[in-house]
Amino acid sequence: MPGQDNAAADGCTSLLWCHRFMQFNHDNMSGVWLAEELVNMQEAGTWDIPALQDLLTRYLFRQPELDIAAVRELLEWVPLLGSVFDAPDEEARCRAVNTLLDQGVRRVFLTTHDGMLPHMHFADTGDSVVERLRAMTAGGLAIFITEAGGARLGGCARKECRQVFADTSRGGRRAYCSARCGNKDAVERYRGRQGALQHRSR
Repeated sequence: MPGQDNAAADGCTSLLWCHRFMQFNHDNMSGVWLAEELVNMQEAGTWDIPALQDLLTRYLFRQPELDIAAVRELLEWVPLLGSVFDAPDEEARCRAVNTLLDQGVRRVFLTTHDGMLPHMHFADTGDSVVERLRAMTAGGLAIFITEAGGARLGGCARKECRQVFADTSRGGRRAYCSARCGNKDAVERYRGRQGALQHRSR
């Protein structure tokens, strides 16, 4: 995630996460992580222009400045991103991503800029910041779902949490957005079992 030296579509690396037959390319993962953060920011109520511009700066967007009109456009885009994470099955997830691709990607091309190995871009540098964000998140999610066999995206299993996540773990069995939520859920389940045992022993 962003604390892991993400490179956005404008700056790429060749680092791969290899899990059996799946290779999660670091460059392509930037779009997935950005989509994840946008959905979670809106859910957490931390959605404002300074926070969004800081997010885009961390993802190495050129000219990340936003105005109110751009924020409104992003507000319309984020529910479409959320529908990919919330999809109940593989078919629904593919439909959701196809909607993103249809609305967000106008051009796909390979490039070898800055001495990098050939890699894929989904937007031109001259596109607006919103157009670049749409293309980056749509393309990134499409590649991730292809490499992950339609799975590895979801929402936190803790009922009180509505955060979403992309699972790049080796086993692909992640159920929580964070270790903190997993620990809290385990504690709550334990307390629930203890309460039930005490009730039956009376």
